[in-house]
Order: sequence, then structure tokens, then C-alpha cells
Amino acid sequence: MNKILVTGGAGFVGSHVVEYYANKGNEVICFDNLSRGELLGKNINTDYNWNFLKKIKNVKLVKKDIRNYEDLEKESKNVDTIIHTAGQTAVTTSVTKPKNDFDVNALGTFNVLEAARKNDIESVIFCSTNKVYGNNVNKIKVNEEEKRYNFEGKFKDGIPEKFPTDLCEHTPYGCSKLAADIYTQDYAHLHGIKTGVFRMSCIYGTRQFGVEDQGWVAWFTIATILGKPITIYGDGKQVRDVLFVSDLIDAFDRFINGNLKHGVFNIGGGPENTMSLLELLDILEEITGKKSKLSFDNWRPSDQKVYISNIKEIENKLRWKPKVKPKEGVRKLANWVSKNDGEF
Repeated sequence: MNKILVTGGAGFVGSHVVEYYANKGNEVICFDNLSRGELLGKNINTDYNWNFLKKIKNVKLVKKDIRNYEDLEKESKNVDTIIHTAGQTAVTTSVTKPKNDFDVNALGTFNVLEAARKNDIESVIFCSTNKVYGNNVNKIKVNEEEKRYNFEGKFKDGIPEKFPTDLCEHTPYGCSKLAADIYTQDYAHLHGIKTGVFRMSCIYGTRQFGVEDQGWVAWFTIATILGKPITIYGDGKQVRDVLFVSDLIDAFDRFINGNLKHGVFNIGGGPENTMSLLELLDILEEITGKKSKLSFDNWRPSDQKVYISNIKEIENKLRWKPKVKPKEGVRKLANWVSKNDGEF
């Protein structure tokens, strides 16, 4: 049995990580200050996942903040692995509250790494983001179809890990996550900690309380089922590769239990699992029989017309591949939202 600390353990990805490892008999610490609603300035249900995790054996719930190093260092003692999912997650919020974004994403990650170093923790997983590539992604030529954009030329298979991260606009969110990303890599090189950096594209799934600023697949699903209006920023032809949360955790687990000492991976559904905003709305109408209430507004800062992860590196090094197809994943999410419609 291993001891695992999950920062942001009551969040969407974090709660699935906690559930997965606890159900495998590991001792799991869920470390979360339940501040997502406060960070985003939204009325978000932060109790649902917390209460869900209370019912699972082997889970210790700790209501603390990653910005407080002493608390994090104390809870990290005798831990084998830290899976760091906590973060400020919205680009828009980072623009209006940049200090808060920096403190949570950059300083919070530094605290995680220092706690790992001082407590001789074997491995750290860091949830990075495709936003580390910033506006460089928008320099790639795209072609336009009726309901989507597509990359042209050599990037048809997606963005590789060696794609440039500098000399472009990022927004504060991209900057804070890139700083954390590089720090995590450096702690592997300097201190020998086994670190996995996962530059995530669009992760979605059950127990995701998506809002307009973050978690678009979940937000569109929630809004469609509850009859709430949806605003599309841009024309709706923006494309992302999407990955169901169980496939993400499978990748984490393969890295933790594998022989690699360090890895940086772009992770998403890859070119075979992509959706535009408009295509998701069509899928939701097919699944739910409901048509979303739409309006359109201007593009948002540094919004990428297309982002698709090139997942060849992770496929080769971890023998990993996405299993859940978009329509199947959206159906699972929609079923969960329908059964829990009073929670939103």
C-alpha cells in the first residue's frame, strides 16, 4: 500500500484521482481548501465531491491551502507520491486577478515541489496545460469548414512537446502554469525527483462543475440540460481534442508505476478525438433532445482556434492510448448531470 497526497483533491480531476487510488487500497490524503468558486468568482458547488469522498475508505480529508507551505509540508510527511491537480484554472480570471493566479499556480506548485524535496517523496505528477504554448498556436495555418477549423500541414497530428513556448502572448494563466511546468522539470534534474508533467488539453467527465470560464464540455452539457443560455465567444468552430477523465488517470498511473525518471507529455484525446463547440452542441441535442439557447460574442484573449495534442510521445513511452470516444464520454457526463440536476 502506498501513501498518496492529492492537491485539489475535491476538484474534478482530483476527486477522480482520490477515488481511483483509494479504491485500490492506497492511503490517500485529499488536500483542498474548497476555493474554486471564490477563485472564479462564481457560485459553484464545492461540497459535492468533498461529501462524495467522505464515503470512500482510506481517504483523509484535509481542508488546507497549497499557498501555505507549512501545512503542505506537514501533510506530505511519509507520502510516496504527490499528484498536484490544484490550481487557478480560468484564463479570464487570471487577467482580472493576476496576483491570485500567480500565487496559486506558480507559488503553490513551488510549495509542492519543496515539500516533495524536503520529505524525500519519490514522485510528483503535475497537471500542466496546453496554454503553455500561448499564442504561438495561433500562428499555425488553419482551414475552415462548415462547423470547425483544422490545422494545416505538418501539425495535422497535433502540437508536439517541443513546440515553442516563448516569444508570444500567453495571458497570466499561461505564464503561471508555464513557470510551474518548468520548475517541476527542474526539480527532476536538480533533485532527482521522479516528475511527470502532463500538458493537458480538454479533460472532461462526471463530477465536473463546469462554468462559462472553465470546463466548456461540462458547462455546455449542464446548460443544455438545465435550459440555461450559452454564450459562444468567437464563432463556435474552435476545436479541441477531448479526453475523458478516466483515461487521464490511466496515464498518471502508468507513469507512476513505470521506469521513466522524468517525462513531459502533451495529453488529450489526440487527432482522433476532437470536437468543435458547434459539434458538441449537435451531440448534446442528439443525446438529450434539447436545443441549447445560444448567443455569440467577441473572441477572448489568446483563445486558440485549434488546439490538438500530438500524443505520440505518451503513446510510445507509456504504452497509453485514449479509450473513451467523445460521444460515449459526453453521454456519461450528460447522464450524471441529469441525475444530479439539483446540484447546479
